[in-house]
Amino acid sequence: MLGTATLVAGVATFTTSAFTVGSHALTAVYSGDTDFNGSTSPVDTQTVTKANTTTTLTATPNPSVFGQPVSLTATVSVVAPGGGIPTGTVTFFIGGIPQAPVTLSGGVATLTNSTLSVGMHSVRATYNGSGSYNTSTSATINQTVAKASTSTALTSTPNPSVHGQLVSLTATVTATAPGAGTPTGTVSFFDGATLLGTGTLVTGVAAFSTSTLSVGSHSLTAVYAGSTSFNGSTSPIDTQTVV
Repeated sequence: MLGTATLVAGVATFTTSAFTVGSHALTAVYSGDTDFNGSTSPVDTQTVTKANTTTTLTATPNPSVFGQPVSLTATVSVVAPGGGIPTGTVTFFIGGIPQAPVTLSGGVATLTNSTLSVGMHSVRATYNGSGSYNTSTSATINQTVAKASTSTALTSTPNPSVHGQLVSLTATVTATAPGAGTPTGTVSFFDGATLLGTGTLVTGVAAFSTSTLSVGSHSLTAVYAGSTSFNGSTSPIDTQTVV
């Protein structure tokens, strides 16, 4: 039984939005009263089809920098006269590549990605539909990812040193928030404007050793050349004293 309604001038009306998708054989049963016998209507076949949906997509933040988490949020809404809150999954496509489906909660699905490479990425979201709702696909968003900024720190050991002593220069390059990851590439070591040598970054650290520094004060710097994912940077001056 769906429900009951009271006759008013011979007419009773009952409203429901609980019909599932499919065909429903509906009847109305009048229970009778002291003056009239009861009766049952012929079957009225009610056909319910899936409701249409729309999917909207947002990407936050946009633009972003390399290593920064980007939240892709798909909101699935029902198109009138349909109603309810869609359930099921959403598939996000990044550069045309489908990601693992994400389950809707309250009509919303979110995917966070922090591995997008530097450049432009086309992103869209497709609602995969359910037993009650048709599929829909969002408009395409272009997500721009820029290089992450870096900072470079330089140390020289020992300091002070004596003429002819081997001095180790160590440069540490780190990503600047909100960027993330471990920079790669090369670092050039300078004594003023004079290039002393270069070193390759290994887990963000590059080293170079020299025993040719003359007696006196030396303004040492380390210059990170940058890479496809990270901007270059220059360390503050590290003053090395040679006696």
